[in-house]
Amino acid sequence: MSLGGYRLNIIITGKRNVGKSSLINALLKQDIALVSDTPGTTTDPVYKTMELQPIGPVTLIDTPGIDDVGYIGEKRVKRAERAFMKGDIGLLVIDKNLDDFDYKIINTFKKHKIPYLIVLNKIDVANIEIDEENLVKVSAKNGEGIENLKQKITEIKPEEKEVPLIPEFIQENDIVVLVIPVDTGAPKGRLIMPQVTAIREILDRKAFPIQTSVEGIPEVLSNLKGKPKLVITDSQAVKEVNKKVPEDINLTTFSILEARHKGDLSILSKDIDIIEKLENGDRVLIMEGCSHRPLAEDIGRVKIPKWLKKYTNKKLIFDFIAGKEFPDEKDTQDTKIIIHCGGCTLTRTMMMRRLEHIKRLNIPIFNYGVLISYLHGVLDRVILEDF
Repeated sequence: MSLGGYRLNIIITGKRNVGKSSLINALLKQDIALVSDTPGTTTDPVYKTMELQPIGPVTLIDTPGIDDVGYIGEKRVKRAERAFMKGDIGLLVIDKNLDDFDYKIINTFKKHKIPYLIVLNKIDVANIEIDEENLVKVSAKNGEGIENLKQKITEIKPEEKEVPLIPEFIQENDIVVLVIPVDTGAPKGRLIMPQVTAIREILDRKAFPIQTSVEGIPEVLSNLKGKPKLVITDSQAVKEVNKKVPEDINLTTFSILEARHKGDLSILSKDIDIIEKLENGDRVLIMEGCSHRPLAEDIGRVKIPKWLKKYTNKKLIFDFIAGKEFPDEKDTQDTKIIIHCGGCTLTRTMMMRRLEHIKRLNIPIFNYGVLISYLHGVLDRVILEDF
């Protein structure tokens, strides 16, 4: 399997002034990264997306020096470490022998199972011998070793484990009904990513996707010659859709499908009955994989807290993390449960890395679809046996 439509995320990291930005310019053969002899020029992770031959589409993530100091420096280092969670490959740039800072990065790569290379830069002015199997020597200044580095990157490029969004039991000539609510939360004039992906996968299997609103379900079902093999709905409408779809027709949600497509459904649904044990003052962390402007009826920031408080009849405290932000042990000391979005903007690698991190924190985590279906009493129906 390949990374498919996803870009390969390459982390460029190392101490200050070892030539990380210069290396990016050498790889891309463009002066797009700011280069300076002053340590600490790169202050935040910088994402540069483009085509890098012979590797293919990539995003190079230029991080601040991992040895930055002071209060602001510590903040920069923390952001750099969080950027690691998005990495498919790591490049540790050095210009001298490895020290404690470098080994800290190597251990982080190993912890998150990120394949990495050690890039010895400035070989035009330094003659250093390092006994490391995955060492690549380059000179970002004159381009020496850059093509070899690209080749080494292709050799360690991970194979993304692809799990289809649409269940495997959907085959040629099957009918799949997609329920797409038209409300204030729906983007005007377009479909969201899981809906587009679902339609394409169904078509690729030579099956037939039929789209309808919630209100149109009865008419669509009555006009079909046979039963659809599956009905997929937006999680927010699952309670109403459940009433309109007969029990002998498979029903699930886009978010439930995302849980198995991008992550691990067994992890994202395990111990869901802990909801019954929440008490007044318990903290709930809502995690979103992307940053977006919250709507008046935002699913993560408004609707889920409202539904959860109504279901438990408890005064819960909600915290929110979006996009690049990521919780550590200090942030989650009092957190009882974590609720994560479907992760449509994340790769499977990113989501699995998040789940592994949360597992180390020993906090139950569920995704939006699992939680919403549970609160509406339909979880047993939407998690199909064929999953």
